[in-house]
Amino acid sequence: MALSGYALTLAEAGWLTIQLAFASLLVGLVLAVFFAGGEMSRYRVLSWPTTALVTILRGLPELLVVLFIFFGSTQVLFILTGDYVEVSPFLSGVIALSLIFAAYAAQTLRGALKAVPNGQREAASALGISKQRAFIRVVLPQAVRHALPGLTNQWLVLLKDTALVSLIGVTDLLKQAQLTAAATHESFTWYACAAAIYLVITLITQRVVKRMDKKFSSQGLGNAQGASA
Repeated sequence: MALSGYALTLAEAGWLTIQLAFASLLVGLVLAVFFAGGEMSRYRVLSWPTTALVTILRGLPELLVVLFIFFGSTQVLFILTGDYVEVSPFLSGVIALSLIFAAYAAQTLRGALKAVPNGQREAASALGISKQRAFIRVVLPQAVRHALPGLTNQWLVLLKDTALVSLIGVTDLLKQAQLTAAATHESFTWYACAAAIYLVITLITQRVVKRMDKKFSSQGLGNAQGASA
């Protein structure tokens, strides 16, 4: 099986799944910061629309969001430009998964920022540290430490949600396993291979997160002690 063309095709689909997941993660983290900032804003003109958007994204099934983005983006572009512009399924999948991830990650970031004691900000201000630098050097490392467990779980959910894009024409890992199983009539073998690839990605992710957690824990502790001194 390792020498067959099916195995190579499955590996290529696995690489596509990784690209899709990481692209959605990066875009989703950026959006999550904006969503969290918007919801925490003192200005209702920012907080209300952001809260409404996040509520809608969290309330709809993930599959429905993917379909809305894929079919709706073409309609929106047609209204804006007057031309039929086809958005690639991969790009539509990244946008949809990013929005889904950001809607949940924003809540994690909000909780993490609120978990940092106000005394840390006050101590940094007393030392003459600007608000921007205090946020980056003191608050953010501690907030990341609080947010990592939740973001890790949401990343694992995102990784599994990549299978949804198969419905809009993206041949991801699970879709390719399904196609190969149908062609070879060896369903258990190919689904087991797909499961093994997902498991490897998960284990690697958990190892990276543990290292990040140790780094931010020590960095956050050191910064907190320095600001409180």
